[in-house]
Parts: sequence; structure tokens; C-alpha cells
Amino acid sequence: MALFEQVVNGLIISIFYALAALGLSLIFGVLKIVNFAQGELYMLGGFVYYVFASLLGLPPVAAVLVAFAALFIVGALVERLLIDPIHAGKVERVDEYAIMITFGLAILLQNLMLGLFGPWTKRPDAILRGRVEIGELIISGDRLAAAGVGVLLIIAVLAFIRYTWAGKAIRAVSQDRETAGVIGVDARLTGMLAFGLGGALAGAAGALIGPVFLVYPTMGVIPVIKAYVIVVLGGLGSVPGAILGAFVLGQVESLATVLIPDTTRALAYKDAYGLVLLVLVLVFRPQGLFGERTRRA
Repeated sequence: MALFEQVVNGLIISIFYALAALGLSLIFGVLKIVNFAQGELYMLGGFVYYVFASLLGLPPVAAVLVAFAALFIVGALVERLLIDPIHAGKVERVDEYAIMITFGLAILLQNLMLGLFGPWTKRPDAILRGRVEIGELIISGDRLAAAGVGVLLIIAVLAFIRYTWAGKAIRAVSQDRETAGVIGVDARLTGMLAFGLGGALAGAAGALIGPVFLVYPTMGVIPVIKAYVIVVLGGLGSVPGAILGAFVLGQVESLATVLIPDTTRALAYKDAYGLVLLVLVLVFRPQGLFGERTRRA
């Protein structure tokens, strides 16, 4: 029974990982940069949810949607103001600029929230209170409801990418930016859309996880590291890879706490399992599960 409980817990936490990693994968796939501020967008989503759900009294599900929309706007503005100069030809050292600007944005957002809300943790209202019992398995209502909303968001985003014209534009630009422009796709607008959607997914993940693990200015540091692991595991820029990688990492973290005999040590090292997994992937399959092996001329 303990093993089954950990499998279920791994599935639930994987959904939150998948939201954050999916956004990071979209941004890299279209813009070819690693967003070092993704964890802070995740954190902003948690604070937006806290303000609207706990301080303003908005229904929790509506507050999650507000966080999704607000972080879409923030992401789109960040892309247009800070990232777009890369593709507009205004930046010479592109890789260094992308690292420094997103890392600087991360520090700015952390300190902004620290100044506004202080270092103390906040507990937003849960989407669903109480608990759900399935035989001997007991799952807290906040986790189950948050996971359910997360699954719906993932399905909606996948449908958007698969069936809408904007989603097809995202896929086209991620495959070949120049060719997509030749056939009439506005690559700059698509990049802004992708960054906005990536920020929205991170914000939704932060909003859903906030009632479970609390909201505070540095809450995005560990999740974004795990999102990087997932993106590398699944293959850089691969949407299916990001989702599968999230479920693999979630199960590895959950099952290790049962399979390792010393429970105390297993829990203490929980955040290290992803880094071990990352090293193994880089050694045996550097391109990731869904990535393609490439060679520079």
C-alpha cells in the first residue's frame, strides 16, 4: 500500500512539474534561450493567486485563471521589452545577453516580492478543503483539486498547440524560424506568444502549488531547477518530452523514498535525485528522450 501511495503522490506532483517544464520548453523551442527567471514567474503566480483568492475573496479556480492570465501578460511584456532585441539584431553577444537579462530579472522579481510581502510564508485558500479517501488511500483535497485543474490546463495548452493557427505557428517557428517567416508567420509575434504562454504555465503551476507548499519569495528556486532537469531529460524544446520527463522525475522522487531503506535519508536527499537523473541522461543520451542528435559543422 505504501508503494501505491507513493505512485499516486508522484503522479500528482508530476502534474505541477509538467506545467512549469512545459512553459520552459515552449520558450526554448521558439526563442532558443533558457529563461533563468522561469522560477520567479512561478513565484509570481503563487502571489497573484494569494492576493486574489485570500485577500480579495475571489473563488479559488477563478484566482488560478487570473494568475494564468496575469503571468501571460507579464511574460509577453518581458519578451517584447527584454528578449525581442535578440531577434531584432540589436544584441551582439546573444547567449551572454539572454543569460544575464533573465538572471537579472529573476533577482529583481525576488527582491520586489520580498519588499512587498516580506520573507514570511503565506498560505492561500485551498481550491478544495478536506480529504478524499479511496479505500485505504487518503489524498488531501487541495492536492487532488490542484492536480485536476493542472491536468485540464495541460490538455487545453496541448490542444491549443495542436489545433489552432497560433499553435501551428509556434511549432513552425520552433522548427525553423527563417522558413516560417518566408511562408507568412510573424516570428516576433509568435515569440511573444510563446514566452507569454510559458510564463502563464509557470504562473498556473505556482498558483496551484501555493496552497499545498505555501507562497514565499524564493519558492521558485527548487521547482525551476527540476524544470531544467525535466527539459533536458525530455529533450530541449520537446513538448511531449517535457510532459514525460515530468512524470519520470515525479516517480523517481516519490519511489526513492520507499525503495531506499533509510527513510530519513531518502527524504533528505529528495531534491538531489533529479540531479543524479540529469547526470545519467547527459552521459547516456545527451539529446534527451525526444531530442534529436545534432552535429555542428
